[in-house]
Amino acid sequence: MKIAVITARGGSKRIPRKNIKEFCGKPILAYSIEAALKSGIFDEVMISTEDDEIADLAIKYGAKFPFRRSENTAGDHAMTIDVMAEVVEQYKKIDIAPDIVCCIYPTAPFVTAEKLIKASEIFESTGSDSVIPVVKFSFPPQRCFVINGNYIDFKWPENEFVRSQDLEPYYHDAGQFYYMRTDVMMREHTLVPKKTAPLILDEMEVQDIDNMDDWEIAEIKYKAMRKKNE
Repeated sequence: MKIAVITARGGSKRIPRKNIKEFCGKPILAYSIEAALKSGIFDEVMISTEDDEIADLAIKYGAKFPFRRSENTAGDHAMTIDVMAEVVEQYKKIDIAPDIVCCIYPTAPFVTAEKLIKASEIFESTGSDSVIPVVKFSFPPQRCFVINGNYIDFKWPENEFVRSQDLEPYYHDAGQFYYMRTDVMMREHTLVPKKTAPLILDEMEVQDIDNMDDWEIAEIKYKAMRKKNE
């Protein structure tokens, strides 16, 4: 059984009610739910939340709300892996044991059905335990500076005159979703187990949304992506 889990707590601080704030015409939460449903690869798409308003909105867009998130995993310091582990344990109590879980963030409007399907295909073809979207750093980290007092120094001086194209590309988590084998996730207690395969994304389809400046940039990128795909 494959279950998509939208992790949406109600206590966002930097952007109040972030998970249900309108983004390009509809609540940002709706994009994650619609992508999961449209992909057709999940037996259930559910919302993990402690917030009634979020739950009601998620149900409106087609998600299930089989159980409420606990106080322990709804606080400011709760880790996503703890939320996912709790979801799996809650399903076990009703005799459901998903072999695949996909954690999808609620503020990830760049997630699409096509990306979820592609992740599923990579998962099957590589025999991996997890697939996550990643994006290349736009500037080579090997040529970064550190600040020493009033001045800057190269962290790695040996790379000062190395051409960017000759440096190994580095990637970071796109912060959109994690498609995982449940037993491995529970055993290793991580969203990025040892055998994790990448789904490489374009920088224009990735944007962290931690403050309102991020939000506005994300809307610009989303409109550009939508126009490109028309």
